[in-house]
Order: sequence, then C-alpha cells, then structure tokens
Amino acid sequence: MGWGQAMSADAESTILSFVASRPAGTTCPSEVARSLATDDNVPLEWVDYMPAVHEAVDALIARGEITLTWKSVVMRERAGPYRISARKQNS
Repeated sequence: MGWGQAMSADAESTILSFVASRPAGTTCPSEVARSLATDDNVPLEWVDYMPAVHEAVDALIARGEITLTWKSVVMRERAGPYRISARKQNS
C-alpha cells in the first residue's frame, strides 16, 4: 500500500487530535493507526497504517508539535516503543 501526502496529513491531524484530547496524557501510535483503519465497517489491518503514523510522528517531532516519551523519559527521536504527547517545554 503506498502512502501519499494525503495519508500522512490524515495521520498528522489524527495524532494532533488525540494529543489535544489528552493534554495531560499520552497516546500509543497503534491507537492512531487503529483510528485510521476504519472504512465503512470494512475490517482493515491497522498495522498497515503504522508506516504512515511513523512518518507523521517524524514530521511532527521535526516541527516541535509533539513530544515522544517512553516510561516518562523524553525521546528526541522515534526509536523503539514510544508514547505521543503534547509538546513539552524545555524538551
């Protein structure tokens, strides 16, 4: 499945929506993929959406719009497991 700019933009807006709805919490990237994998009750494989989610996360991190953490430790870039949250000051 090819991921174009539209899918990346959808993933970015979905990530920002989750972050806005949980200002003090975090979101798992798989939650974003599961949210994207809905299409008129047709079962879609959410795992297929993970490359677009990772691409969107990388773009949002580069622009300073989100923070990534793992076990409460701020990560400068996506590597291994991570959680997504609102941008933190001084990160």
